[in-house]
Parts: sequence; structure tokens; C-alpha cells
Amino acid sequence: MTEALAPASSLAAHLLAQANPSFVNSLFENFWVILVVKAALVLIVFLSAPMVVGYMEHKVLAHMQHRLGPMYAGRFHGWAQLIADGVKFVQKEDIVPRAADRWVFALAPAVAMIPYILLFAVIPFDGGIYAENLDVGIFFVLAASSISVIGILMAGWASANKFSLIGALRAAAQLIAYELPLILAAAAVVLQASVSAGGVAVSSLSLLFIAERQQDIWFVFPQIVGFMIFMISAIAELTRPPFDMPIADSEIIFGAYTEYSGLRFAFFLLAEYGGIVALSAIASVLYLGAYQPLPFLSFIPGWIWMSGKIMGLSFFIIWLRATYPRLREDQLQRFSWTLLIPLALLNIMVTAVIKVATR
Repeated sequence: MTEALAPASSLAAHLLAQANPSFVNSLFENFWVILVVKAALVLIVFLSAPMVVGYMEHKVLAHMQHRLGPMYAGRFHGWAQLIADGVKFVQKEDIVPRAADRWVFALAPAVAMIPYILLFAVIPFDGGIYAENLDVGIFFVLAASSISVIGILMAGWASANKFSLIGALRAAAQLIAYELPLILAAAAVVLQASVSAGGVAVSSLSLLFIAERQQDIWFVFPQIVGFMIFMISAIAELTRPPFDMPIADSEIIFGAYTEYSGLRFAFFLLAEYGGIVALSAIASVLYLGAYQPLPFLSFIPGWIWMSGKIMGLSFFIIWLRATYPRLREDQLQRFSWTLLIPLALLNIMVTAVIKVATR
């Protein structure tokens, strides 16, 4: 058995070897310097990319609804509107309800935001542009992305507001329903990425390995059903329209965020836009080849390809907000449990059969 595993394992190792080590590791030798530089770069990406997506949402929705949107902040097409909003949030009074659990109320925005920062640490933007290449990369990103709902639950419970609590419970129920098809769709990608040699198949949960496996064909083509399931589940996990029942302003004011103001409310918004970028990046790695170019456009650097794919998927998520009405809670739950989960299981089974048949 060990002899049979050797060719497949060496092939998987060869694929990973084709990617360069992180450019930060090649610039510095001291462990602590490398750690600080990587942490700083991850924070810079996390703080800048969501602002681009936020500005894009302002302008995209404005054009789709035949209005100007922000035009004055920064003079040129309102590019500094989000910076102005940040200044506004800093100036606002930080109000805590009298009956609130102050410690939990204060910690909730950080708990909702920090998991998305962690996701950027393992996303490869090019063969050598990443912070860490974890062997359990997919497991890490899926586990980290599900932590943010704990922050929403904390916010709803600590606010001492029935509308906030209802919104938090809706968010938890929605996460449970849509995390399952999200994980199952990712599991099918791991099967798709497996390599065979000597009659034995070997795969890896490393995001870099999955990106390198898409040199010949992006997985969106053999896994189109999985891609659709993943994107729908990701949008639901972000509580974005049409899956925004946890913050349905026509029913429960603004859900778990109702009692928040100032910077704490801004952190929740930053977590939302950061989540859009992070989950778009994960979908790009799993299905769109990450930094892998189209064959006739290979002269374009990989990090530009990755950035373009992330912005394209982010645009799609914003587009849905202007297109579809909000689902009812029963429709939202039924859609996942009766359609997405069985379809995701069928996708895994079909992928496994095809991989075995073509081994």
C-alpha cells in the first residue's frame, strides 16, 4: 500500500512545489519579522478591499436604480464617501442600552469581524503572494467563516431588545441551514482536485494545491452545480439579499444591529463587506482557478486575475441586492433543506463516480 501511495503523493508534492514560497519569507529570515509583516499586509488588504466593494455597491446600485449615488466626497465621483462615512461613525455617540450586557455588547462586533480577517491569511493571490499555506486550508476557511454568527448572536442577546434577539436567532438558523450545502460543495471540489497515480488517488485541503490543480481547466466547468450551490450558500451566510431575513428592516428594524451606533455599528458593516470579499476569494480559488489565467492571456500577472475574479463575484452579489426581493423565512429554510442539500450530496456522488471511472 505504501508503494502504491508513493507515485500519487509525489505528484501532489510536485504540484505544490510549482507554487513559489510566500514572498515575505524570501525577503526576511527572522520569524517575528515575518509574522509582523504578514499580519500587517493581511490587515491592509482587509481594511482596503472592503472599502472598494462598499464604494462599488454605492455606485452599482445607484446606476441600476437610475440615480447618481455619492458624487461630492473626494470630488471625483464620490470616491471618498466611505472615508467620510467612517469619520461620521467616529463622531457619533456610542450608546449602550441600560439593560444591555455591556461586556458581551462591546465584544460582539469584534467577534463578527475577526474571523474574516483570518480568512485573508490563507487565500493565495498568486503563486507566491499569500500569508500561509495550510494543509487544511479549506477546513480552516469554512470553520472560520462560520464563527461570525456567534458575534451576531452575542449582539442580539446582549442588546436586551426583542427585535435584536429575533434577528440573531434568524441568523443562527440561516447559518445552520446554509453551512451544510457550502461544506458539501467544497468537499466535491476536494474530490475533483484529487490526483491519481498507480491506481491510488491523493488530494489535499490546501487552497494552493487546489489552485495549482486548475492549470488546465477551471473547476467551475466540471463543478458548475457545486459553484451555484456554493455561491447561493455564501450569499445566505452573509445575510445578503435575497437572504437578508436576519436584518429585515420592514419587520425587525435592523435585526441584531438595532441598538448599535458609532464605531461598533461600523465594525459590523466592515465585517459584512469583508465577508463579501473573503467568500468571493474562496469561491475564486475553488472554482475560478484563483490566479490561473486564461490560456491566451497568460501575460497578465496572476494577482490581477485573482483581484478581477474577486471583484466580479462581489459585483454579482451586489447585483442580486438590486434584483431580487427578500424571501420569507419558511421559503429560505425550505430552499436549503429540500433542494440545496440533496443537490449537493448528489453532486458529491456524481463527482466521486466520475473520478473513480476515469482513474
